[in-house]
Amino acid sequence: MGISLSSQTRREALAGMARLAGGTLLSQGFLAKSALSGPAGYNPILSVQTYIWVQRFQSQNKALADGVQEMLAGIRSAGFRRVELIADFLKPDVRDKTLALLEGNGLQMPTLYASSTLHEAEPAERSVADIVELAQAVKGSGLRAIVTNPSPKPNQGRKSDAELDTQARYLNRLGGELQKRGMRLLVHHHIPELLENAREWRHQSQHTDPKLVRCCVDVEWAHRGGQEPLSFLREVGTRLASLHLRNSEGGVWLEDFGAGDIDYEKVADYLKQIRYDGYLVVELAYEKDTKITRPLEENLRLSRLYAEKVFGL
Repeated sequence: MGISLSSQTRREALAGMARLAGGTLLSQGFLAKSALSGPAGYNPILSVQTYIWVQRFQSQNKALADGVQEMLAGIRSAGFRRVELIADFLKPDVRDKTLALLEGNGLQMPTLYASSTLHEAEPAERSVADIVELAQAVKGSGLRAIVTNPSPKPNQGRKSDAELDTQARYLNRLGGELQKRGMRLLVHHHIPELLENAREWRHQSQHTDPKLVRCCVDVEWAHRGGQEPLSFLREVGTRLASLHLRNSEGGVWLEDFGAGDIDYEKVADYLKQIRYDGYLVVELAYEKDTKITRPLEENLRLSRLYAEKVFGL
């Protein structure tokens, strides 16, 4: 889906230029400089999350269906080629419109974020069925993975060991169903999963099949949840398949993805060491004390430029 150029990385473009030139028109120095972006095998895929647009439309009392055209056009004008939609943009009443607008804006949707409740059998059955139905419905769009964050209990209540066991079983089941359809399951986290020394997060790591369940680390939520980002990433290890990128200053979310409390240059160095080839998903979000000085589209553009610079894309 989308124009073919949209899936071409900077590294691929440079390689193509070298082939066309027969290796003579481009100096060795120029090609050597391009190699500084990372070692062989390091090839992250940059994308952007749509949560910030949900916040925007909620503040405007605008239905998501009425805002999807504005959102996708804004993302494309900011220079992104890929987007991680929230499942609400693909409900049956707006699905065809959204898919058509993705194609019209030259955007790919390699990943999709869908909510789930998995620690109790009855809602877990519904969640698995709903996500599998959605995956099947949009399979032809180029979707490669679904990201989910199993919902917490009300008031961030503590899940029992039995409930965590149930959640792990349904994560494995959902991962298996998606695998049959050529997709992966990536598990995201917020703060509740990181309480009690990341009890819930570590339980699911120990009780799910790494062939079926991979990880989407939200670096800022990990930081806010008391985890040192690099140590957390190392613990996730080879299950790491996606990172959500956002930063804060003095504990308050920034309006764009840029320098702040988290040193993303160190994160980038680690990803280069492990030759990371998963997703880097810019996910802006605003809170009460976020200082907003620029239009959203400009903040997205600046976020893309910062990500490209820091991660060598």
